[in-house]
Order: sequence, then C-alpha cells, then structure tokens
Amino acid sequence: MNNTHSQTPTQLRFDALTGFRFLAASMVFIYHNRKFWRHDIHPELLRLMNEFHIGVAMLYVLSGYLIAYTYQDKPIQSGESYLRYILLRCARILPIYWIILTVYFLDPAYGKGNATLIYSLLHGFSSTLNLTGLAQSWSLTVEICFYLFAPIMFLLLRKKSIYIVLSLVGLFAATWVIGEVWTKINGNPLHFLQPLKFIFLGTFAGRSIEFLVGMVVAKMFSNGNSHIFIKIPNKTLFGFMGILITAYCIGLFQPNIYMQGRDTIAGLLIHELILPLFVVMAIIGLIVEKTWLQRILASPILVTLGNASYIFYLIHISYVNLKIKQFFLLPDRNFTILWILSVLLYYSLEKPIYVFCRKWLKR
Repeated sequence: MNNTHSQTPTQLRFDALTGFRFLAASMVFIYHNRKFWRHDIHPELLRLMNEFHIGVAMLYVLSGYLIAYTYQDKPIQSGESYLRYILLRCARILPIYWIILTVYFLDPAYGKGNATLIYSLLHGFSSTLNLTGLAQSWSLTVEICFYLFAPIMFLLLRKKSIYIVLSLVGLFAATWVIGEVWTKINGNPLHFLQPLKFIFLGTFAGRSIEFLVGMVVAKMFSNGNSHIFIKIPNKTLFGFMGILITAYCIGLFQPNIYMQGRDTIAGLLIHELILPLFVVMAIIGLIVEKTWLQRILASPILVTLGNASYIFYLIHISYVNLKIKQFFLLPDRNFTILWILSVLLYYSLEKPIYVFCRKWLKR
C-alpha cells in the first residue's frame, strides 16, 4: 500500500475515514471489556469508558455519510438497480456473518437459539432474542434496515428536509404501534418491537438520527455547500474533543459504575441529539483538514485495521473470542490477537467473497 505522502487528497481523506472505523471498533471493544478493569482505573476514566458504546453511533454516522455519498438516490432509479444495490450491501456484511454463525451452530457447546431468526437477522427486532447467537449482531439488523431505507431517505432529503423528518417520525411511531398492537393481540411473548426503550436503542427507527446526520453532510458536499463547514476552524480537534466530552457528560447520569448514563432519559437525549453532531464534525475534519490525526488514521496499518474492523466487531466478543479464551487470555484481553485474526480473515475470506459478489452482480 502506498504511504500517505503519495496519496491523492481524495485517497487520503477516505483512508482516514477507514482508519476512523478502527478507532470506533476499538472503543466498542473497550466498552465490552471495561468490567475487567473496573477496579483498577480511576473512577472518572471508568465513567468515560462506560459510555464507549458510542463507537457504534460513530459507525452509524459514518455509514450514513458513506452510503449517501456513494449511492445518493441512484438505487431507486429502477427496480433492478435497487435490487443490485441491496444485494451488494448484503454481500458486504452477510457472508462472513453467516460463516461465523454456522461455525457457532455446529459447535455443540454453543449453538443455541432460533437459527432461522438469527440467520435472517430478524431476531434483532426482539428485545428478548436480539443478543442470541452472536450478541453484537443486533446492530446488523439496524444497519440492514438503514440500507433498505437509505436511497428513499436521500431522495426525500434532497427534495425538502421536512419530508425526511416527518418520514422518520412516522417510522418510529409505526414501529411503536406495531409492537403495542402485537402485545394486545397475543401478549407478544418474544417482545418484538417492545419495550419503548428497546425501540430507541436497538432499532433503526430509534437510531435513524445517527444515520441521517451523516447523510445530511453527504448532501451538502454533493451540492457544493461544504463551504459552510470550511469556515469553522479546527474541525477535527473540535469534533474529537466534542465526542469525548459528550461521552463523559452522558456518563454523569450513570446511576452506578455498572450502568450507562445512556439508559437515562437525559443521557439518551444527549446520545441521540448532540453526540452525532460532534461525530459528523470529526468526519468533516478528516475530510477537509490536513492534520496529524488525518495522517495517522490514513496510515497503511490503520487503513488495514479499518478494513478489517467489521470482522473484528463480529469476533471481539461472543463466540469467537470465547473460544480463543479457552486456549489463552493475554493481558490486553486478546485485543491484539483479535485484530491479527481479523486482518487474516479479511484478506482470506471477507474481501475475496465481496470481490466475487461484486463481479457477479455487475454481470
């Protein structure tokens, strides 16, 4: 891979966004392992780490920007183009998920749960089942839902902003009503689209703002209105410092060291309404500013890790990591070995499968 000195400005900024994925995935790893360091670190640092679930929000905002920037409303120009778009996005995340999931189900010590629901990601709509199989796969259900709605969202966004706002409010209301009606009919034993807190935190209807903020920036750049952000100085610094400060402020609402401030109404509002603004400011900074952080995130090693971040996300907790821990557990909670394994799986499985699917779909 070429070093950053030989990269064009466009390559540099998109490589930096790939490195940004490594950063977000690492924050999620820290969040899931914080309990092992709970009594060995300063309480204020623990307060911050308790909110590192924001790595998922960072990935959602980035996804909103990249999907809108890449596809805009092209997928809905015809039924065929929309189908090709959906299949291409599914080819990016489903094959490697299905491979790991198949190994999980073939393992008699682990393979529990409704395979049909888990393979289809429909379990992600149930607050009872969403952590079965690979626990982190609930977020894939959210991501797939975004892929389905993204082209229409971008089209509405280009026409009039109020249209997209009303549409997402309507989607949230419809999701809540479906869950309530389901409960009235038969008690909804598996709690699909229930309770309200689950809708906010675990469904696309509740987290659509994070994707929308990224899409808004993509729209501004596509319309040549990015000069609005150019005038703001130190966007990279302002964005990343804002992310950390916002996470800490969410943590101020933690009931105790075992819970997250996001679980409170105040913390949730900060998470959904304020955090995405700082995330998108950091992304804009990486795009338009030449900084040392941009160069670091665009470095070959972080780009490689960023490319492998999806697999890392799939294996950093749950089945694969639990299997690794049966053989050894390093002081870093296997952080390093998990990244090495992720890179190997990316080049040996994920990338070849995706390249094959792209070529097949182009035919």
